Amino acid sequence: MNKECVLGLDIGTSSCKTILLDKSGEIKGSYTVEHPISLPRAGWTEQNPQDWWIAVKKSIRGLLEKTGNGKYIRAVGLSGQMHGLVALNKAGEVLRPCILWNDQRSAPQCEQIYQLVGGEENLLRLSNNSMLPGYTAGKILWVRENEPHIYEKIKKVLVPKDYIRYRLTGEFATEVSDASGTGLFNVKERVWSDKLLEILKIPRELLPNCYESPEVSGNLLDKVAEELGLPFALPVAGGGGDAVIQAVGAGITSEETALVVIGTSGVVSLSLPCYFDNPEGKLQFFCNVMPGKWLAFGCSLNAGGVLRWFRDSLGELEVALSKNLSESSYDILTLEAKKSSPGSNGLIFLPYLSGERCPHTDPDARGVIVGLGLNSRKCDIVRSVYEGVVYNLKSVLECVGQIGIHPEKIRASGGGAKSSFWRQIQADVFNKEVTTVRYSEEGAALAAAIVAGVGVGLWSCVEEATSLFPIESRTEPIPDNVKVYEKMFNTYKKLYGQLKPVFSELSSFSL
Repeated sequence: MNKECVLGLDIGTSSCKTILLDKSGEIKGSYTVEHPISLPRAGWTEQNPQDWWIAVKKSIRGLLEKTGNGKYIRAVGLSGQMHGLVALNKAGEVLRPCILWNDQRSAPQCEQIYQLVGGEENLLRLSNNSMLPGYTAGKILWVRENEPHIYEKIKKVLVPKDYIRYRLTGEFATEVSDASGTGLFNVKERVWSDKLLEILKIPRELLPNCYESPEVSGNLLDKVAEELGLPFALPVAGGGGDAVIQAVGAGITSEETALVVIGTSGVVSLSLPCYFDNPEGKLQFFCNVMPGKWLAFGCSLNAGGVLRWFRDSLGELEVALSKNLSESSYDILTLEAKKSSPGSNGLIFLPYLSGERCPHTDPDARGVIVGLGLNSRKCDIVRSVYEGVVYNLKSVLECVGQIGIHPEKIRASGGGAKSSFWRQIQADVFNKEVTTVRYSEEGAALAAAIVAGVGVGLWSCVEEATSLFPIESRTEPIPDNVKVYEKMFNTYKKLYGQLKPVFSELSSFSL
């Protein structure tokens, strides 16, 4: 290795991923280390921040063993799961396990916040976002109410990636994208909301200094550099929260192309050149990792995880065949779905297996298959699952369109982007070209490296860096399929409103 490189770290919910990206845009290596998660009660999810730190060190060492020494590394970029609460005392010690982004315990505190600020409209004026139980603000109030002996010792509150920054540099810092996801940030002005902090009686000194994402926020401590075999005083950039920064990893730098991520959940996001108000608070509206830009996105709780549910619950045959044929069970399900035609022989699948966040904030929403008849076949049902996920994501895109910007193209990412079948359904349902780019599956770790490289001048801007990653696939909509999907989608949009009262009634029977 003889080219300047940047190190990108992503502290995910299940693992830490580290990549090494050189100046020409080539990934020289990657290394992933898993870490545990704790579920102390129903609806609670926690992790020990020390487990992240152990995983980070293992992943860096493992990467350097694969790629050679780290003397050409110019900077470190950070990303990670958003919204988590890491509480530290005055000695910088962790006071309790981190309360994660998908923890639901603070729902009552979120309702309190609405009451304290005088309703959702007032909250949107302060932060441009609704208050979700996943956000950090509700977690702070929960600790204050339920663990006062812990709260009185808190001297600093960090989100996960910023705890790793602290261990790397000794600095308490965050950046604008992750700060946006705390629920305590003035997204328009890109500063902490002093007014909201005052209303909630949260001392400003509990929060770290906030940087723009490419800015250098600190330098590697000598003891850490020596332990890990990295250059002394290595710059550490601001970085970005994973849900925001992953757009950069997929090359989304303007409003012309929307990013559609089909992972366990689904995300539709759009980079914006200026600030917009968030209509009805349906979207998450955060500061972009590119200074002077913002990102609007909607998150559906139901995407690739729905197909996994179908495989695990109803796909015993496909799982058995996959073992005998040494093929992916998902590939076998795809072959089954291809036996059906666009529109799934008149079936529509509502994918709300986990409730829903966007386009409908409804924890009681449930999955439904509409249109079953004696002529319905298994292949129709399987295909309807694929199509239902994309119908839902199109509904999310329509929410994004409410701000008045309508992208021309779709960039696919996540596990769903690997399937040419699913990409074709996206192209047909969205009636837009769907593209994928090189390395987009590397996600937030790649983007963290890009942003850090910009911060130390390896590239002049994010756009210069992302131009190094060529388009790998293009999928054009098929006109005949588009006509079918337009009719099916119009019917799909009517179903939630008609079934919402039924969902509420059925919720009391859920196990």
